[in-house]
Amino acid sequence: MKILLVKSAEKELLSLNKNLGQRIFQKISLLTNDPYGQNSQKLEGNKGYRIRIGDYRVVYTIDKENQTILIIKIGHRREIYRQ
Repeated sequence: MKILLVKSAEKELLSLNKNLGQRIFQKISLLTNDPYGQNSQKLEGNKGYRIRIGDYRVVYTIDKENQTILIIKIGHRREIYRQ
């Protein structure tokens, strides 16, 4: 599967400190083999899935037809679910 990031998620990933950014990037890259693994949880209301990396969350959707994973949001747990 391919991984795509929306522009805001890419910007958030690049703004994090180097160590945290690398940890998140490694966890995201593991999704290519198993998008439902990595202790991912389905979000309510068909809004996608999320994985946890410390206090940070990565929210993503899976497009089975096109074999892509779209990373929607990356952020701290207290801010990630706010609209």
